[in-house]
Amino acid sequence: MPIPLNQQPRASLGYFPTPLIELTRLSRHLGGPRILMKRDDQTGLALGGNKTRKLEYLVGAALAQGCDTLITGGAAQSNHCRQTAAAAAASGLECHLVLGGEAPDMPGGNLLLDQLLGAQIHWSGELRKGERIPEIAAQLKAAGRKPYIVPYGGSNAVGALGYVNAAAELKSQLAEQNLSISHMVFASSSGGTHAGLIVGTHQFGLDCEVMGITIDKDEAGDGPYPEHLCQLANETSALLGSEYRYDQTAITLQDQFTGDGYGVVGELERHAIQLLATQEGILLDPVYTGRAMGGLLQLIDQGIFAKDETLLFWHTGGSPALFPYAASLTRRDR
Repeated sequence: MPIPLNQQPRASLGYFPTPLIELTRLSRHLGGPRILMKRDDQTGLALGGNKTRKLEYLVGAALAQGCDTLITGGAAQSNHCRQTAAAAAASGLECHLVLGGEAPDMPGGNLLLDQLLGAQIHWSGELRKGERIPEIAAQLKAAGRKPYIVPYGGSNAVGALGYVNAAAELKSQLAEQNLSISHMVFASSSGGTHAGLIVGTHQFGLDCEVMGITIDKDEAGDGPYPEHLCQLANETSALLGSEYRYDQTAITLQDQFTGDGYGVVGELERHAIQLLATQEGILLDPVYTGRAMGGLLQLIDQGIFAKDETLLFWHTGGSPALFPYAASLTRRDR
């Protein structure tokens, strides 16, 4: 049943609005364009990140349905899983995480935080997108639990509502600071952030191009990624009661920066991470924001944007993953 955004079930998990800042030193270093940053690394839930926005609506739905357990999956260093574990702890829910890989001798980064947050971890070998979730959910139901399945990356229509709302938040901040942007750029992976921003910019009249930089060579499990984004945007729009439908003209993707694949750090990511750290004192992560910023820097170098344009980079968090990638971040390709 369609429900307006302000009437959707929502749990209070983060601290909003997140800061909107200007990267003055980076912009000067590059010689333009002007670059703003939306700091969703500072959402406040267990070291922050973009998933907090999605989880406010997903946990809201879980609580409204009387569920007592959250279950989700991802890679061993998943930011989404870490924030889901934190959301469960903050909401009095049990949490089960289905993680790709095998249990390490010593947990670090997000995996350490998962354990500190009380999550129960199920290892799934080479399957890193939650393929074992139905099996674990069935076991939990048989044990008398009432699990709520949080989709991979928190990316369904309910989760995408977090970024519909984020677009409204950004529009208000831009107006307060008398700013306008030509493009917003961000890491696009499971699709919820991207779809939510497509719907939100349209619904709230935020006039800019929504540009996702893909992180994985195979982002969506079912069909080509642009089709997945269109479907998710339309499901989100319908959930809000809108009859507007999106087609692939609404999708702008830069998919040429995936390197050797998901989570494989190369010079593109290393350069971006070090540049932001030394120019602005801001930490990017090696999997998502490092790759997205690396792609943006290359697009700027290629002259894709005019020097007098104003761009916005949406920092989606992930800095706890820096530590397990120490060896890759300090190596130089030869």
